[in-house]
Amino acid sequence: MKKITLTFPGNSTLEIDNEIRPVTILNRFESNGKKIIAVRVNNEICPLDGIVNVSAYIEPVYDDTKEGAAIYRRSLCFVLGAAAHNLYPDAHLLVGHSLGYGYYYTLNTGAPLTTAQILSLKKEMERIVEEDKVIETDYVSYSQACNLFESLGLVETRKQLNYRCPSKVLINTMDDFSDLYFGPLVSSTAILKVFDLVPYHEGFLLRFPCHSDPSKLTPFEDQPKLFEIYRRYKEWGKRMNVTSAASLNQLIHDRKVNDFINITETLQVKCISDIAQQIHQKESAKVVLIAGPSSSGKTTTSKKLALQLQALGYSPKVISLDSYFRGRQDTPKDENGNYDFECLEALNVELLNQNLIDMFDGKEVQLPSYDFHEGLSYFKGDKMRLEENDILIMEGIHGLNDKLTPLVPAEKKFKIYLSALTQLNLDDHNRIPTSDNRLIRRIVRDSQFRGKSAADTIAMWDNVQKGERLHIFPFQNNADAMLNTALDYEIPVLKVYAEPLLRCVTPLQKQYAEATRLLQFLNCFSTIAATAVPNHSIIREFIGGSGFKY
Repeated sequence: MKKITLTFPGNSTLEIDNEIRPVTILNRFESNGKKIIAVRVNNEICPLDGIVNVSAYIEPVYDDTKEGAAIYRRSLCFVLGAAAHNLYPDAHLLVGHSLGYGYYYTLNTGAPLTTAQILSLKKEMERIVEEDKVIETDYVSYSQACNLFESLGLVETRKQLNYRCPSKVLINTMDDFSDLYFGPLVSSTAILKVFDLVPYHEGFLLRFPCHSDPSKLTPFEDQPKLFEIYRRYKEWGKRMNVTSAASLNQLIHDRKVNDFINITETLQVKCISDIAQQIHQKESAKVVLIAGPSSSGKTTTSKKLALQLQALGYSPKVISLDSYFRGRQDTPKDENGNYDFECLEALNVELLNQNLIDMFDGKEVQLPSYDFHEGLSYFKGDKMRLEENDILIMEGIHGLNDKLTPLVPAEKKFKIYLSALTQLNLDDHNRIPTSDNRLIRRIVRDSQFRGKSAADTIAMWDNVQKGERLHIFPFQNNADAMLNTALDYEIPVLKVYAEPLLRCVTPLQKQYAEATRLLQFLNCFSTIAATAVPNHSIIREFIGGSGFKY
Protein backbone atom coordinates (compact mmCIF):
# COMPACT_ATOMS: atom_id res chain seq x y z
CA MET A 1 0.00 0.00 0.00
CA LYS A 2 1.26 3.48 -0.85
CA LYS A 3 2.53 5.56 2.05
CA ILE A 4 2.42 9.38 2.01
CA THR A 5 3.95 11.88 4.42
CA LEU A 6 2.19 15.05 5.49
CA THR A 7 4.28 17.92 6.87
CA PHE A 8 2.67 20.63 9.00
CA PRO A 9 3.73 24.11 10.17
CA GLY A 10 6.48 23.62 12.73
CA ASN A 11 7.74 20.66 10.65
CA SER A 12 5.81 17.96 12.49
CA THR A 13 4.93 15.05 10.21
CA LEU A 14 2.33 12.34 9.82
CA GLU A 15 2.71 9.21 7.73
CA ILE A 16 -0.52 7.67 6.46
CA ASP A 17 -1.73 5.03 4.05
CA ASN A 18 -2.89 6.08 0.59
CA GLU A 19 -5.01 9.24 1.13
CA ILE A 20 -6.75 11.50 3.65
CA ARG A 21 -9.32 14.29 3.85
CA PRO A 22 -8.00 17.49 5.50
CA VAL A 23 -11.14 17.86 7.62
CA THR A 24 -9.99 14.83 9.66
CA ILE A 25 -6.67 16.41 10.70
CA LEU A 26 -7.72 19.96 11.66
CA ASN A 27 -6.49 19.29 15.21
CA ARG A 28 -2.96 19.42 13.79
CA PHE A 29 -3.32 23.18 13.28
CA GLU A 30 -3.49 26.04 15.73
CA SER A 31 -6.80 27.86 15.41
CA ASN A 32 -5.79 30.99 17.37
CA GLY A 33 -9.50 31.73 17.70
CA LYS A 34 -9.84 31.83 13.90
CA LYS A 35 -11.89 29.63 11.62
CA ILE A 36 -10.08 27.26 9.28
CA ILE A 37 -11.93 27.54 5.99
CA ALA A 38 -9.66 25.48 3.68
CA VAL A 39 -6.10 24.17 3.49
CA ARG A 40 -3.09 24.91 1.37
CA VAL A 41 -1.62 21.65 0.00
CA ASN A 42 1.77 22.14 -1.65
CA ASN A 43 0.70 25.78 -2.12
CA GLU A 44 -2.60 24.91 -3.81
CA ILE A 45 -5.86 25.88 -2.08
CA CYS A 46 -7.99 22.80 -1.43
CA PRO A 47 -11.39 22.37 0.29
CA LEU A 48 -11.52 20.69 3.68
CA ASP A 49 -13.35 17.65 2.29
CA GLY A 50 -10.96 17.25 -0.64
CA ILE A 51 -8.62 14.29 -0.92
CA VAL A 52 -4.86 14.49 -0.36
CA ASN A 53 -3.14 11.47 -1.92
CA VAL A 54 0.47 12.65 -2.34
CA SER A 55 3.12 13.66 0.17
CA ALA A 56 2.55 17.30 0.91
CA TYR A 57 3.21 20.33 3.08
CA ILE A 58 -0.17 21.34 4.51
CA GLU A 59 -1.07 24.57 6.23
CA PRO A 60 -4.43 26.08 7.18
CA VAL A 61 -6.27 28.83 5.34
CA TYR A 62 -8.00 31.04 7.91
CA ASP A 63 -11.11 33.12 7.34
CA ASP A 64 -9.20 36.37 7.98
CA THR A 65 -6.89 35.89 4.98
CA LYS A 66 -7.37 37.02 1.40
CA GLU A 67 -7.74 33.41 0.22
CA GLY A 68 -10.17 32.56 3.03
CA ALA A 69 -12.30 35.62 2.29
CA ALA A 70 -12.48 34.66 -1.40
CA ILE A 71 -13.73 31.17 -0.48
CA TYR A 72 -16.28 32.68 1.91
CA ARG A 73 -17.62 35.09 -0.74
CA ARG A 74 -17.72 32.41 -3.43
CA SER A 75 -19.62 30.08 -1.08
CA LEU A 76 -22.12 32.81 -0.16
CA CYS A 77 -22.77 33.39 -3.86
CA PHE A 78 -23.39 29.66 -4.33
CA VAL A 79 -25.85 29.61 -1.41
CA LEU A 80 -27.64 32.65 -2.86
CA GLY A 81 -27.86 30.86 -6.21
CA ALA A 82 -29.41 27.84 -4.48
CA ALA A 83 -31.85 30.06 -2.56
CA ALA A 84 -32.97 31.80 -5.78
CA HIS A 85 -33.36 28.41 -7.45
CA ASN A 86 -35.54 27.18 -4.59
CA LEU A 87 -37.78 30.24 -4.49
CA TYR A 88 -37.85 31.37 -8.13
CA PRO A 89 -37.08 28.31 -10.29
CA ASP A 90 -38.44 29.96 -13.45
CA ALA A 91 -36.27 33.11 -13.07
CA HIS A 92 -32.52 33.55 -13.40
CA LEU A 93 -30.34 35.22 -10.82
CA LEU A 94 -27.94 37.69 -12.47
CA VAL A 95 -24.79 38.90 -10.74
CA GLY A 96 -23.54 42.38 -11.52
CA HIS A 97 -20.51 44.19 -10.18
CA SER A 98 -18.93 44.68 -6.78
CA LEU A 99 -19.85 47.70 -4.70
CA GLY A 100 -17.93 48.11 -1.48
CA TYR A 101 -17.98 44.78 0.30
CA GLY A 102 -20.92 43.48 -1.68
CA TYR A 103 -22.14 42.24 -5.06
CA TYR A 104 -25.11 43.66 -6.94
CA TYR A 105 -27.77 41.16 -8.07
CA THR A 106 -31.00 41.25 -10.05
CA LEU A 107 -33.47 38.69 -11.40
CA ASN A 108 -34.03 38.47 -15.15
CA THR A 109 -37.80 38.96 -14.80
CA GLY A 110 -37.53 42.51 -16.14
CA ALA A 111 -39.15 43.89 -12.98
CA PRO A 112 -37.42 45.36 -9.92
CA LEU A 113 -37.25 43.07 -6.91
CA THR A 114 -39.58 43.94 -4.08
CA THR A 115 -38.51 44.25 -0.48
CA ALA A 116 -40.57 41.15 0.27
CA GLN A 117 -38.75 39.13 -2.40
CA ILE A 118 -35.36 40.19 -1.08
CA LEU A 119 -36.39 39.34 2.46
CA SER A 120 -37.58 35.90 1.35
CA LEU A 121 -34.22 35.26 -0.34
CA LYS A 122 -32.40 36.27 2.82
CA LYS A 123 -34.55 33.98 4.96
CA GLU A 124 -33.97 31.08 2.56
CA MET A 125 -30.22 31.66 2.77
CA GLU A 126 -30.44 31.76 6.56
CA ARG A 127 -32.32 28.45 6.50
CA ILE A 128 -29.64 26.85 4.35
CA VAL A 129 -26.91 28.13 6.68
CA GLU A 130 -28.79 27.04 9.80
CA GLU A 131 -29.30 23.51 8.46
CA ASP A 132 -25.56 23.24 7.74
CA LYS A 133 -26.04 21.89 4.25
CA VAL A 134 -23.20 19.90 2.72
CA ILE A 135 -21.68 21.29 -0.50
CA GLU A 136 -20.27 18.46 -2.58
CA THR A 137 -17.60 18.88 -5.24
CA ASP A 138 -17.30 16.09 -7.76
CA TYR A 139 -16.84 15.25 -11.42
CA VAL A 140 -19.67 14.33 -13.76
CA SER A 141 -19.43 13.35 -17.40
CA TYR A 142 -19.59 16.04 -20.07
CA SER A 143 -23.03 14.90 -21.23
CA GLN A 144 -24.32 14.78 -17.64
CA ALA A 145 -23.11 18.35 -17.07
CA CYS A 146 -24.81 19.58 -20.27
CA ASN A 147 -28.09 17.92 -19.31
CA LEU A 148 -27.85 19.15 -15.73
CA PHE A 149 -27.37 22.82 -16.62
CA GLU A 150 -30.10 22.65 -19.25
CA SER A 151 -32.53 21.23 -16.69
CA LEU A 152 -31.59 24.00 -14.22
CA GLY A 153 -32.12 26.68 -16.89
CA LEU A 154 -28.52 27.91 -16.54
CA VAL A 155 -28.26 29.04 -20.15
CA GLU A 156 -24.89 30.83 -20.02
CA THR A 157 -23.33 28.04 -17.94
CA ARG A 158 -24.50 25.45 -20.46
CA LYS A 159 -23.25 27.59 -23.33
CA GLN A 160 -19.80 27.72 -21.72
CA LEU A 161 -19.54 23.95 -22.22
CA ASN A 162 -19.59 24.53 -25.97
CA TYR A 163 -16.13 26.06 -25.62
CA ARG A 164 -14.79 24.11 -22.61
CA CYS A 165 -15.20 20.47 -23.55
CA PRO A 166 -13.44 18.20 -21.04
CA SER A 167 -14.52 14.56 -20.82
CA LYS A 168 -15.49 15.18 -17.20
CA VAL A 169 -16.69 18.42 -15.62
CA LEU A 170 -16.09 19.53 -12.01
CA ILE A 171 -19.25 20.85 -10.37
CA ASN A 172 -20.50 21.95 -6.96
CA THR A 173 -23.81 20.51 -5.73
CA MET A 174 -26.10 21.15 -2.76
CA ASP A 175 -29.39 19.26 -2.71
CA ASP A 176 -30.83 19.70 -6.23
CA PHE A 177 -28.82 22.82 -7.17
CA SER A 178 -25.52 22.63 -9.04
CA ASP A 179 -23.03 25.05 -10.55
CA LEU A 180 -19.71 24.91 -12.36
CA TYR A 181 -16.63 24.79 -10.16
CA PHE A 182 -14.64 28.03 -10.36
CA GLY A 183 -12.72 27.57 -7.10
CA PRO A 184 -12.95 25.88 -3.69
CA LEU A 185 -16.06 26.36 -1.56
CA VAL A 186 -16.67 25.66 2.11
CA SER A 187 -17.57 22.03 2.73
CA SER A 188 -20.76 22.91 4.63
CA THR A 189 -22.80 26.05 5.08
CA ALA A 190 -22.87 26.60 8.87
CA ILE A 191 -19.78 28.83 8.71
CA LEU A 192 -21.53 31.36 6.42
CA LYS A 193 -23.37 33.29 9.13
CA VAL A 194 -22.14 36.83 8.39
CA PHE A 195 -23.96 38.32 5.40
CA ASP A 196 -26.90 40.52 4.49
CA LEU A 197 -29.16 41.26 1.53
CA VAL A 198 -29.82 44.99 1.13
CA PRO A 199 -32.26 46.50 -1.42
CA TYR A 200 -30.38 48.61 -3.95
CA HIS A 201 -31.76 50.19 -7.14
CA GLU A 202 -33.69 47.49 -9.05
CA GLY A 203 -32.03 44.60 -7.20
CA PHE A 204 -30.05 44.07 -4.03
CA LEU A 205 -26.55 43.85 -2.63
CA LEU A 206 -25.23 40.60 -1.20
CA ARG A 207 -23.03 42.02 1.55
CA PHE A 208 -20.11 40.12 3.06
CA PRO A 209 -17.40 40.91 5.64
CA CYS A 210 -13.95 42.34 4.99
CA HIS A 211 -11.24 39.71 5.36
CA SER A 212 -9.50 41.70 8.09
CA ASP A 213 -12.55 41.25 10.37
CA PRO A 214 -14.70 38.31 9.19
CA SER A 215 -16.95 38.52 12.26
CA LYS A 216 -19.00 41.51 11.11
CA LEU A 217 -20.09 43.61 8.13
CA THR A 218 -18.54 47.03 7.55
CA PRO A 219 -20.79 50.09 7.15
CA PHE A 220 -22.00 50.46 3.56
CA GLU A 221 -20.50 53.36 1.61
CA ASP A 222 -22.45 54.11 -1.54
CA GLN A 223 -20.60 54.88 -4.79
CA PRO A 224 -23.31 56.26 -7.07
CA LYS A 225 -20.98 57.46 -9.84
CA LEU A 226 -19.27 54.09 -10.07
CA PHE A 227 -22.62 52.29 -10.06
CA GLU A 228 -23.84 54.44 -12.94
CA ILE A 229 -20.75 53.60 -15.03
CA TYR A 230 -21.30 49.90 -14.38
CA ARG A 231 -25.01 50.14 -15.17
CA ARG A 232 -24.33 51.91 -18.45
CA TYR A 233 -21.81 49.28 -19.57
CA LYS A 234 -24.08 46.42 -18.51
CA GLU A 235 -26.83 47.84 -20.69
CA TRP A 236 -24.39 48.23 -23.57
CA GLY A 237 -23.30 44.60 -23.17
CA LYS A 238 -26.93 43.47 -23.36
CA ARG A 239 -27.45 45.46 -26.57
CA MET A 240 -24.33 43.84 -28.04
CA ASN A 241 -25.48 40.38 -26.86
CA VAL A 242 -22.06 39.94 -25.24
CA THR A 243 -22.52 39.58 -21.50
CA SER A 244 -20.49 36.49 -20.61
CA ALA A 245 -17.32 34.58 -21.42
CA ALA A 246 -19.45 32.12 -23.39
CA SER A 247 -21.05 34.79 -25.59
CA LEU A 248 -17.61 36.30 -26.29
CA ASN A 249 -16.26 32.84 -27.09
CA GLN A 250 -19.11 32.38 -29.54
CA LEU A 251 -18.11 35.56 -31.39
CA ILE A 252 -14.53 34.30 -31.60
CA HIS A 253 -15.68 30.86 -32.78
CA ASP A 254 -17.97 32.40 -35.42
CA ARG A 255 -15.14 34.68 -36.63
CA LYS A 256 -17.17 37.80 -35.89
CA VAL A 257 -14.95 39.21 -33.16
CA ASN A 258 -13.19 41.82 -35.35
CA ASP A 259 -16.38 43.88 -35.64
CA PHE A 260 -16.82 43.65 -31.87
CA ILE A 261 -13.24 44.83 -31.34
CA ASN A 262 -13.86 47.87 -33.54
CA ILE A 263 -17.10 48.67 -31.72
CA THR A 264 -15.55 48.44 -28.25
CA GLU A 265 -12.58 50.57 -29.25
CA THR A 266 -14.87 53.14 -30.87
CA LEU A 267 -17.02 53.29 -27.73
CA GLN A 268 -13.99 53.95 -25.56
CA VAL A 269 -12.73 56.71 -27.85
CA LYS A 270 -16.19 58.29 -27.75
CA CYS A 271 -16.19 58.20 -23.94
CA ILE A 272 -12.79 59.93 -23.88
CA SER A 273 -14.08 62.47 -26.40
CA ASP A 274 -17.11 63.14 -24.17
CA ILE A 275 -14.78 63.82 -21.23
CA ALA A 276 -12.74 66.23 -23.37
CA GLN A 277 -15.98 68.08 -24.13
CA GLN A 278 -16.74 68.27 -20.40
CA ILE A 279 -13.31 69.79 -19.81
CA HIS A 280 -13.92 72.26 -22.63
CA GLN A 281 -17.24 73.29 -21.10
CA LYS A 282 -15.51 74.01 -17.80
CA GLU A 283 -13.73 77.04 -19.23
CA SER A 284 -11.82 77.76 -16.02
CA ALA A 285 -10.11 74.33 -16.01
CA LYS A 286 -6.33 74.59 -16.27
CA VAL A 287 -5.18 71.20 -15.01
CA VAL A 288 -6.61 67.72 -15.62
CA LEU A 289 -5.86 65.27 -12.80
CA ILE A 290 -6.10 61.58 -13.71
CA ALA A 291 -6.07 58.84 -11.08
CA GLY A 292 -6.87 55.16 -11.01
CA PRO A 293 -5.64 51.87 -9.59
CA SER A 294 -2.69 49.94 -10.95
CA SER A 295 -2.94 48.85 -14.59
CA SER A 296 -6.06 50.88 -15.25
CA GLY A 297 -4.43 52.37 -18.35
CA LYS A 298 -3.65 55.85 -17.04
CA THR A 299 -0.73 56.47 -19.41
CA THR A 300 -2.54 55.58 -22.63
CA THR A 301 -5.69 57.38 -21.49
CA SER A 302 -3.65 60.53 -20.86
CA LYS A 303 -2.30 60.36 -24.41
CA LYS A 304 -5.71 59.71 -25.94
CA LEU A 305 -7.25 62.54 -23.94
CA ALA A 306 -4.45 64.86 -25.07
CA LEU A 307 -5.37 64.11 -28.71
CA GLN A 308 -9.03 64.84 -28.06
CA LEU A 309 -8.15 68.11 -26.34
CA GLN A 310 -5.92 69.07 -29.26
CA ALA A 311 -8.87 68.51 -31.56
CA LEU A 312 -10.74 71.09 -29.48
CA GLY A 313 -7.96 73.66 -29.86
CA TYR A 314 -5.96 73.05 -26.69
CA SER A 315 -2.22 72.52 -26.44
CA PRO A 316 -1.90 69.88 -23.70
CA LYS A 317 1.25 69.69 -21.61
CA VAL A 318 2.07 66.78 -19.33
CA ILE A 319 3.59 66.98 -15.85
CA SER A 320 4.82 63.72 -14.39
CA LEU A 321 4.10 63.46 -10.69
CA ASP A 322 6.98 60.99 -10.46
CA SER A 323 9.31 63.94 -10.97
CA TYR A 324 8.13 65.38 -7.66
CA PHE A 325 9.26 62.49 -5.45
CA ARG A 326 11.27 63.66 -2.47
CA GLY A 327 14.85 62.51 -2.09
CA ARG A 328 15.32 59.12 -0.45
CA GLN A 329 16.41 60.72 2.82
CA ASP A 330 13.03 62.52 3.07
CA THR A 331 10.85 59.59 1.95
CA PRO A 332 8.56 58.22 4.71
CA LYS A 333 8.73 54.56 5.71
CA ASP A 334 5.87 52.13 6.31
CA GLU A 335 5.20 49.99 9.36
CA ASN A 336 7.75 47.43 8.12
CA GLY A 337 10.53 49.97 7.75
CA ASN A 338 10.35 50.03 3.93
CA TYR A 339 10.21 53.23 1.90
CA ASP A 340 6.56 54.12 1.25
CA PHE A 341 6.52 55.64 -2.23
CA GLU A 342 2.71 55.46 -2.44
CA CYS A 343 1.85 57.82 0.41
CA LEU A 344 1.20 61.48 -0.39
CA GLU A 345 4.08 62.56 1.84
CA ALA A 346 6.54 60.89 -0.57
CA LEU A 347 5.84 63.76 -3.00
CA ASN A 348 7.09 67.33 -2.71
CA VAL A 349 3.56 68.74 -2.58
CA GLU A 350 4.76 72.23 -1.68
CA LEU A 351 6.98 72.52 -4.76
CA LEU A 352 4.28 71.08 -7.03
CA ASN A 353 1.71 73.61 -5.86
CA GLN A 354 4.11 76.53 -6.15
CA ASN A 355 4.97 75.45 -9.71
CA LEU A 356 1.28 75.23 -10.64
CA ILE A 357 0.39 78.62 -9.17
CA ASP A 358 3.37 80.26 -10.88
CA MET A 359 2.41 78.74 -14.26
CA PHE A 360 -1.22 79.85 -13.87
CA ASP A 361 0.20 83.37 -13.31
CA GLY A 362 2.08 83.12 -16.61
CA LYS A 363 5.51 82.51 -15.09
CA GLU A 364 8.09 80.05 -16.37
CA VAL A 365 9.06 77.40 -13.84
CA GLN A 366 11.94 74.97 -13.53
CA LEU A 367 10.67 71.41 -13.26
CA PRO A 368 12.34 68.85 -10.97
CA SER A 369 13.55 65.40 -12.00
CA TYR A 370 13.94 62.23 -9.98
CA ASP A 371 16.55 59.50 -10.20
CA PHE A 372 14.84 56.27 -9.10
CA HIS A 373 18.08 54.32 -8.99
CA GLU A 374 19.88 56.78 -6.70
CA GLY A 375 16.79 58.12 -4.93
CA LEU A 376 17.75 61.72 -5.72
CA SER A 377 15.63 64.75 -6.55
CA TYR A 378 17.47 67.20 -8.80
CA PHE A 379 17.07 69.84 -11.50
CA LYS A 380 18.42 69.27 -15.00
CA GLY A 381 17.15 72.43 -16.67
CA ASP A 382 13.64 71.38 -17.81
CA LYS A 383 11.35 74.41 -17.90
CA MET A 384 7.66 74.98 -18.59
CA ARG A 385 5.36 77.95 -19.17
CA LEU A 386 1.62 77.89 -19.89
CA GLU A 387 0.47 79.80 -22.96
CA GLU A 388 -3.12 80.92 -23.58
CA ASN A 389 -4.43 77.63 -25.01
CA ASP A 390 -2.27 75.31 -22.90
CA ILE A 391 -3.77 72.88 -20.42
CA LEU A 392 -1.89 70.64 -18.01
CA ILE A 393 -2.42 66.88 -17.69
CA MET A 394 -1.15 65.12 -14.57
CA GLU A 395 -1.70 61.43 -13.84
CA GLY A 396 -0.90 59.65 -10.60
CA ILE A 397 -2.48 57.79 -7.72
CA HIS A 398 -3.17 60.94 -5.66
CA GLY A 399 -4.81 62.94 -8.43
CA LEU A 400 -8.30 62.93 -6.84
CA ASN A 401 -7.05 63.84 -3.37
CA ASP A 402 -7.34 67.60 -2.89
CA LYS A 403 -4.40 67.45 -0.47
CA LEU A 404 -2.21 67.01 -3.56
CA THR A 405 -3.22 70.44 -4.89
CA PRO A 406 -4.48 72.45 -1.88
CA LEU A 407 -3.40 75.82 -3.35
CA VAL A 408 -5.15 75.25 -6.68
CA PRO A 409 -8.74 76.57 -6.74
CA ALA A 410 -11.41 73.94 -7.47
CA GLU A 411 -12.55 75.75 -10.58
CA LYS A 412 -9.12 75.27 -12.16
CA LYS A 413 -9.15 71.47 -11.64
CA PHE A 414 -10.87 68.72 -13.60
CA LYS A 415 -10.54 65.29 -12.00
CA ILE A 416 -10.92 61.94 -13.80
CA TYR A 417 -11.13 58.50 -12.21
CA LEU A 418 -10.17 55.44 -14.28
CA SER A 419 -10.77 51.77 -13.67
CA ALA A 420 -11.02 48.60 -15.75
CA LEU A 421 -14.64 47.76 -15.00
CA THR A 422 -15.40 44.74 -17.15
CA GLN A 423 -19.14 44.15 -17.64
CA LEU A 424 -18.61 40.50 -18.61
CA ASN A 425 -19.47 37.62 -16.28
CA LEU A 426 -18.24 34.05 -16.42
CA ASP A 427 -21.91 33.05 -16.48
CA ASP A 428 -25.19 34.34 -15.01
CA HIS A 429 -24.05 34.26 -11.39
CA ASN A 430 -20.26 34.01 -11.43
CA ARG A 431 -18.61 37.36 -11.91
CA ILE A 432 -15.22 38.52 -13.17
CA PRO A 433 -13.46 40.57 -10.48
CA THR A 434 -12.13 43.87 -11.77
CA SER A 435 -8.92 43.28 -9.82
CA ASP A 436 -8.32 40.02 -11.77
CA ASN A 437 -8.50 41.92 -15.04
CA ARG A 438 -5.96 44.43 -13.78
CA LEU A 439 -3.68 41.79 -12.25
CA ILE A 440 -3.49 39.92 -15.54
CA ARG A 441 -2.70 43.20 -17.33
CA ARG A 442 0.04 43.85 -14.77
CA ILE A 443 1.53 40.35 -15.06
CA VAL A 444 1.79 40.74 -18.84
CA ARG A 445 3.22 44.27 -18.71
CA ASP A 446 5.73 43.44 -15.96
CA SER A 447 7.02 40.55 -18.05
CA GLN A 448 7.09 42.47 -21.32
CA PHE A 449 8.77 45.64 -20.08
CA ARG A 450 10.16 45.11 -16.57
CA GLY A 451 11.62 41.61 -16.68
CA LYS A 452 9.47 40.36 -13.80
CA SER A 453 8.05 36.87 -13.46
CA ALA A 454 4.38 36.20 -12.78
CA ALA A 455 5.34 35.11 -9.25
CA ASP A 456 7.10 38.46 -8.69
CA THR A 457 4.01 40.42 -9.73
CA ILE A 458 1.63 38.27 -7.70
CA ALA A 459 3.92 38.59 -4.65
CA MET A 460 3.64 42.39 -4.60
CA TRP A 461 -0.03 42.61 -5.62
CA ASP A 462 -1.35 42.66 -2.04
CA ASN A 463 0.75 45.75 -1.27
CA VAL A 464 -0.42 47.40 -4.48
CA GLN A 465 -4.05 46.80 -3.49
CA LYS A 466 -3.38 48.07 0.02
CA GLY A 467 -2.09 51.33 -1.48
CA GLU A 468 -5.18 51.58 -3.69
CA ARG A 469 -7.51 51.13 -0.72
CA LEU A 470 -5.69 53.87 1.17
CA HIS A 471 -4.91 56.42 -1.52
CA ILE A 472 -7.27 55.95 -4.49
CA PHE A 473 -10.63 54.32 -3.75
CA PRO A 474 -11.64 56.69 -0.91
CA PHE A 475 -11.47 59.64 -3.35
CA GLN A 476 -13.16 58.19 -6.44
CA ASN A 477 -16.44 60.01 -5.81
CA ASN A 478 -14.49 63.30 -5.96
CA ALA A 479 -14.08 62.81 -9.71
CA ASP A 480 -15.73 65.11 -12.23
CA ALA A 481 -15.78 62.22 -14.70
CA MET A 482 -15.22 58.46 -14.63
CA LEU A 483 -13.88 56.35 -17.46
CA ASN A 484 -14.09 52.59 -17.85
CA THR A 485 -10.84 51.49 -19.47
CA ALA A 486 -11.75 47.80 -19.76
CA LEU A 487 -12.25 46.42 -23.26
CA ASP A 488 -14.51 43.40 -23.32
CA TYR A 489 -12.30 41.50 -25.75
CA GLU A 490 -9.03 42.01 -23.88
CA ILE A 491 -8.87 38.89 -21.69
CA PRO A 492 -8.67 36.54 -24.73
CA VAL A 493 -5.75 38.68 -25.98
CA LEU A 494 -3.97 38.83 -22.62
CA LYS A 495 -4.48 35.07 -22.19
CA VAL A 496 -1.96 34.37 -24.97
CA TYR A 497 0.73 36.19 -22.97
CA ALA A 498 -0.33 35.39 -19.41
CA GLU A 499 -0.82 31.62 -19.56
CA PRO A 500 2.84 30.70 -20.25
CA LEU A 501 3.95 33.06 -17.49
CA LEU A 502 1.52 31.63 -14.94
CA ARG A 503 2.49 28.05 -15.81
CA CYS A 504 6.05 28.86 -14.74
CA VAL A 505 4.96 29.39 -11.13
CA THR A 506 5.82 26.16 -9.31
CA PRO A 507 4.15 24.40 -6.34
CA LEU A 508 7.27 25.34 -4.34
CA GLN A 509 6.24 29.02 -4.46
CA LYS A 510 3.57 30.66 -2.29
CA GLN A 511 2.19 32.33 -5.40
CA TYR A 512 1.22 28.95 -6.90
CA ALA A 513 -2.33 29.09 -5.50
CA GLU A 514 -3.04 32.44 -7.14
CA ALA A 515 -1.39 31.40 -10.40
CA THR A 516 -3.51 28.24 -10.48
CA ARG A 517 -6.68 30.24 -9.82
CA LEU A 518 -5.87 32.69 -12.62
CA LEU A 519 -5.16 29.82 -15.03
CA GLN A 520 -8.56 28.31 -14.20
CA PHE A 521 -10.11 31.71 -14.87
CA LEU A 522 -8.31 32.14 -18.21
CA ASN A 523 -9.39 28.64 -19.22
CA CYS A 524 -12.93 30.04 -19.57
CA PHE A 525 -11.87 32.10 -22.61
CA SER A 526 -10.86 31.34 -26.17
CA THR A 527 -7.92 33.33 -27.56
CA ILE A 528 -7.62 36.37 -29.83
CA ALA A 529 -4.35 37.09 -31.65
CA ALA A 530 -2.53 40.33 -30.83
CA THR A 531 -2.62 41.25 -34.53
CA ALA A 532 -6.32 42.02 -34.06
CA VAL A 533 -5.56 44.77 -31.51
CA PRO A 534 -5.43 48.34 -32.95
CA ASN A 535 -2.07 50.04 -32.38
CA HIS A 536 -3.59 52.85 -30.29
CA SER A 537 -5.57 50.50 -28.03
CA ILE A 538 -5.08 50.64 -24.28
CA ILE A 539 -4.24 46.93 -24.46
CA ARG A 540 -1.02 47.88 -26.31
CA GLU A 541 0.19 49.53 -23.09
CA PHE A 542 0.48 46.01 -21.67
CA ILE A 543 1.35 43.75 -24.60
CA GLY A 544 3.55 46.18 -26.57
CA GLY A 545 3.43 47.45 -30.15
CA SER A 546 1.65 50.71 -29.32
CA GLY A 547 1.51 53.61 -31.71
CA PHE A 548 2.16 55.85 -28.68
CA LYS A 549 5.59 56.44 -27.17
CA TYR A 550 5.82 55.75 -23.44
